[in-house]
Amino acid sequence: MKNGREADPRAMALASLAALERDGRYANMEIDARLKRDGAALVPADRGLFTRLVYGVTERRLTLDYIIDRLASRPAAELDRDIRDALRLGLYQLVYMDRIPDHAAVSASVELIKETKRAGAGLVNAVLRAFLRVGKQVPLPDEGVDRYRHLEVKHSIPEALIRIYEAELAAQEGDRSGELDALLSALNREPMVALRVNTLRLTAEEAAERVGGEISRTAPDIIKLASLTEKARAGIAEGLWFVQDEASRIAAKAVGAMPGDLTADVCACPGGKTFSMALDMENRGEVRAFDLHANKLSLVKSGAERLGLCIVRAEARDGRDPDPELVGRADRVLCDAPCSGFGVIAKKPDLRYKDPSSADRLPGIQWEILRGAASYVKPGGILVYSTCTLNPAENEDCARAFLAEHADFALCPDEFLPEGMRTFFPHTDGTDGFFAARMKRRSE
Repeated sequence: MKNGREADPRAMALASLAALERDGRYANMEIDARLKRDGAALVPADRGLFTRLVYGVTERRLTLDYIIDRLASRPAAELDRDIRDALRLGLYQLVYMDRIPDHAAVSASVELIKETKRAGAGLVNAVLRAFLRVGKQVPLPDEGVDRYRHLEVKHSIPEALIRIYEAELAAQEGDRSGELDALLSALNREPMVALRVNTLRLTAEEAAERVGGEISRTAPDIIKLASLTEKARAGIAEGLWFVQDEASRIAAKAVGAMPGDLTADVCACPGGKTFSMALDMENRGEVRAFDLHANKLSLVKSGAERLGLCIVRAEARDGRDPDPELVGRADRVLCDAPCSGFGVIAKKPDLRYKDPSSADRLPGIQWEILRGAASYVKPGGILVYSTCTLNPAENEDCARAFLAEHADFALCPDEFLPEGMRTFFPHTDGTDGFFAARMKRRSE
């Protein structure tokens, strides 16, 4: 960046949005890289603004482009990339950021490209001021004419993904399809940060007092915060807690790992559930943490060391190819399978634009990994299958297909999974979109 723009969060956001489109990177990776490269001079508030703008524009892109299409002389898709991104940044601030004055959002967006594309600056100014003249209100598509297009623009979630969410709601007992709008709204809500407390070092009450959060009513060893504060980051570095959503914690808790158990986590990276189970075991016994990608296992090893967990043994292994030495020996096994991630788009907004058909191959892979995980479970042992998606093909359908093929396993309810399997929804459970099925192997 030139002319001192390295300390300008909006200019950094414009550069990052261009990089995301050009390079196809994930927003979180681009944000981290940009802050390391250009963000040293930013005060914390400006770092937060930069991060909010990149995530926010990515999340609301469909809605922002719809507004541009209605107010500009040409559709958003036909505009120069930088001009389009400057418009998106300005509109995002006008629509979704109440604390930024309208005049500041407009003038800052115009200034972003004035030096390099003066004609473009005029277009940006004209469109943003036109939006102000209509009271920052552009009518949504008529719901009665095209319900899915209405929902797509309202929530900035593609129709194909909306239909998957609708199918997941329909798969629930009593068919909850009528909750679709509420679910879509919740998937756009800024999520709270959940921290799993390292109960080897301090209690949840001590952690809450230290970090300034509140104890979760769902999972009493989770602390919830509005954002990841400096105190929270410092505690992560000290090994006092780590980030883990409540639904993820429930899935790990459902495994029921106890001190002295031999436990396996067949898809362990980045390690949150592994650590959670090791803490449930009070750091006694053994946790075998497998993952296909050897280069990611450093996250598990370093995390376990930071938390003081000496019972975690991490090693590279394809879940579809079980370790013969562990077959039939494990007391507890977790299979948190690779999935489409459609339950966590509030935290990973890029995923909403992923072609849902790319997930069509996943159930077959998930089933094979689940079958491999099942081979580890000894008679009377527990197997938990989980995903962070809201797709019945990857969730209920996969679990039921496994049970139909494995008569020696049956659903095994617990406190949080009263029917043995459950889908967690952001709008009703206040968690990530998540699925877990708890199964027990019959004793011989």
